[in-house]
Amino acid sequence: MENLTPAILAGINLDRRCCEKDHASLDELGLLAETAGFEAKLKVLQHRERIDPAWYMGVGQARQIRHLVTENGIQAVIFDFELSPVQLRNLEEILKVRIISRTELILEIFAKRAHTKEAKLQVELATLNYALPRLRHMWPHLNRIVGGNRTRGPGEKQLEMDRRRLAARIGKIKKDLVSVRKHRVEIRKRRQYMNRIALVGYTNAGKSSLLNTLAHATLYTESKLFATLDPATREVWLGDGVKALATDTVGFIRRLPHTLVASFRSTLEEVRDSDLLLHVVDVSSPDAGEQIEAVQEVLREIEAHTMPVFYVFNKADLLNGRHVKLSLLRKYENHALVSAKTGEGIDWLKASLREFFLELSMNRQRQRDEEHAHAAVVSLKD
Repeated sequence: MENLTPAILAGINLDRRCCEKDHASLDELGLLAETAGFEAKLKVLQHRERIDPAWYMGVGQARQIRHLVTENGIQAVIFDFELSPVQLRNLEEILKVRIISRTELILEIFAKRAHTKEAKLQVELATLNYALPRLRHMWPHLNRIVGGNRTRGPGEKQLEMDRRRLAARIGKIKKDLVSVRKHRVEIRKRRQYMNRIALVGYTNAGKSSLLNTLAHATLYTESKLFATLDPATREVWLGDGVKALATDTVGFIRRLPHTLVASFRSTLEEVRDSDLLLHVVDVSSPDAGEQIEAVQEVLREIEAHTMPVFYVFNKADLLNGRHVKLSLLRKYENHALVSAKTGEGIDWLKASLREFFLELSMNRQRQRDEEHAHAAVVSLKD
């Protein structure tokens, strides 16, 4: 069994009306922590009226957490928010254990899960972009040494050297990703006349499992957050001679770090180049509605929010007799209730997809006929 590092999870509630949502976010942080190799021994959610600029959560709460750290042999405190360099330094001086923000935790998971060259480059780029503005905090012991008049101390010199090294590495990674992106563009050009589906959804919603069921494939799946990062494309036969290429994409999450969205933009372009989005939702999750909104937020960020969407409510086998919230199903009219594990609803889903692509094919043919007719009219006038 894997040895997990004992940790405390800490969150803030700034509005009592959102207390339930903040508890859910802290629970999700626990799943992220477990995926990254930590064991959430304790969870602390503090209610505050406003953020403390020096401590974020307040010095009193920080001292209470320090007491819990000492009592329970805690080796890390994971915060469900971002910390400024000042807040980070102050908290480290009190807590005297490793401090991790939500963004750092997600970046750490992505680094562990990346396998292909492209994914590794994308994760490294996101990590360096996140680290660059925070370098000053990495050298506090040197920064305290003051240089002579009008000169910089060794901390400042080291800081400038590190900034240059990071900037050079970021530049190199961007160049490498450009060549990878060109390769992707060529692949997409070859597929432009094919029916294309992109699977999107919250992490651990079962996108890879669904693609395996639809395409009779054997993609790697695991019941953990961000089990797969690398996009995979498989051919799916929908019946009556209709087929489509379906691409599994990286899972989304609440407050997905902007550095990751930016770094994975070339991969996420697979989403924008598809004909239809299959938005896979874990219907057994009590937070299904909030998870849908989180995915929609990322789709807006990559400008894919206006694309045709078909909602696939997966994991129906986990409902255990519980009924799906009818309000949720009514809100998303184009949907299917399925189980990638048992096959429930898969035939109906394929039939719906087949109908969509048959109609799309007819519309495309109609558009081509209109373009040809218009070109003929223009030719006669000339």
